Formats: sequence, C-alpha cells, structure tokens
Amino acid sequence: MSTTSDQLGQQAKEVTEDLQKMCGTVRGAAQEKLGQVGEKASECCAQRQETVHGAACACEQFIRKRPLRSVLFAAGMGWLLGRFWKHR
Repeated sequence: MSTTSDQLGQQAKEVTEDLQKMCGTVRGAAQEKLGQVGEKASECCAQRQETVHGAACACEQFIRKRPLRSVLFAAGMGWLLGRFWKHR
C-alpha cells in the first residue's frame, strides 16, 4: 500500500511542478501584454499632448491677432455660464 501512496505523492509533486511552470508562463505573458498596453497608452498620451499643445498655440495666435474680439468672446462665455449656473 505504501507504493500506491508513494506513486500518488510523486504524481501530486509532478502536477504541482507543472502548475508552477504554467503559472510562470502565464505570468510572463501577462507582464508582456501589460508592457505593450503601457507603451500604447504612453503613445496615445503623447499624441494627445501634441494635439492639446497645437490647440493652445492656435488659441494664443488668435488672441494675439484679435485681442478685443477675444476679450469680448471670453466675457460673453462667462456671462452665459453665469446665467446657466444661476438657474440651477
């Protein structure tokens, strides 16, 4: 009976080792995918920063070319937002 018990113990040990190897493989794949997602997120963030910077530069140029119109536009927007908030 001890041989059957020994065999079961050996099989359990082999199964445990196989599971540990599989977990290591899965962990490695998950870390690789996470790294890829992180790189893609960084690229998207950099693109968005460039877009926002471009929009900010365009706004700055508009303000420099038409300062009076810019001030009037900002005052009008402030007035409209104030009206909307006042009614809430």
